[in-house]
Amino acid sequence: MSLFRNLLFWIVLALLGALVAQLLLADPGYVLVRFRGYDYETTVAAVVLVGVVALAALWLLWKLLTLPFRSLRAHRDRRARARLGEGLDAYHRGHYERAEKLLAEASTEEEIAAGARLAAARAAIARGDHAAARTQLAAIDERHAALRAIALAELALEEHRPTDALVALDAPAAQPLPPRGLALRAQALAANGQAAQAYGLLGTLRQQQALPATRLDELQEQWAEAALREAADANVLAERWESMPKSLRTEPGVVGAYAERAAALRWEEAATRSLEQALDARWDEGLAERYGSLAVGRIAERRAAAERWLPTHPASPALLLTLARLARAEGQWPQAENYLHRAIAQGAGSEAWEELGHGFAEHGDEALARQAYANALRASRGEPAVALPGRDLRQQIGDSAAIEERNEHGFPRLR
Repeated sequence: MSLFRNLLFWIVLALLGALVAQLLLADPGYVLVRFRGYDYETTVAAVVLVGVVALAALWLLWKLLTLPFRSLRAHRDRRARARLGEGLDAYHRGHYERAEKLLAEASTEEEIAAGARLAAARAAIARGDHAAARTQLAAIDERHAALRAIALAELALEEHRPTDALVALDAPAAQPLPPRGLALRAQALAANGQAAQAYGLLGTLRQQQALPATRLDELQEQWAEAALREAADANVLAERWESMPKSLRTEPGVVGAYAERAAALRWEEAATRSLEQALDARWDEGLAERYGSLAVGRIAERRAAAERWLPTHPASPALLLTLARLARAEGQWPQAENYLHRAIAQGAGSEAWEELGHGFAEHGDEALARQAYANALRASRGEPAVALPGRDLRQQIGDSAAIEERNEHGFPRLR
């Protein structure tokens, strides 16, 4: 297309030249010039020709006069670009000090100055000199304010200064932010305790493809959890929870964050109901364990729900531990102890041993309590537990078999 336009331009120019020449030849015209008592007579065609020759001579003279300066500038450009290439090569090879020096020298070329300064700053960061990096970034021209803001925000986030990162990205000269800047702004907001605002930027980040889709999915879950934990009151919590997509409201981390925050705000029914709905939709061991340890009342209702799940998840160590905690909370220690031994047999680990120790201690059995606490410590270290003394032969055989099978194969024994 460019070739066609150029060709069309020269054709039109030739036609105009031919038309002007025809007019001049048909009627060459007459020009009289009087200067200091002398008369000069000529034709219009001759004047035009002399004018063209004079302009051509002036243009040639100008080119000759500026040739040394242009040559010097071209030499500086080539040298700067060569240093840019050498500096980048040194940076990738790990010669950070040499790379920073070469890249700083390359920044004398205006067209590559911003990129060279940015690369020099990265070299300074790589060798641990953040002050030098900030100096390099401060030298970037205002025309590249967005580039400078992004680099300053990256440096601030690396130094765990999210507020400074937001200040850099919110600078008026840096607006509108490119996709990388928006991604950094969302990360800075999340790190600064403003996860709800970061969550609100997800739509824009997806639209501009600022990050891979898988990474955005991970951040969506993280920021949703943080936004729920940051809710100041029950109304804000409910609003944020209801605005989230249904698929997100079944993710264990998000549901757990909502339930814990609701429990902290004394919204007990909402806390337990969210966990129940999530477990009915998709079973999760972490949520099952959290259901029993949640700092709320409603003991009878929670125990009834847990017993409803037991037939379909009889080998779940988290559910057995939850049932034990709820039974102990209702003062039914024999049932709680039975659930705890079943949970340990299924690999519940240190939490079940610790709960068992609490129960023994409450009922005055100090020897068994000490042994249970010791087993909790062993389990947390990955060491084998010791069967409890004072239990009948059948119970000791069951405990030993469960412990040995768990240690030998590395997974819980299913009964």
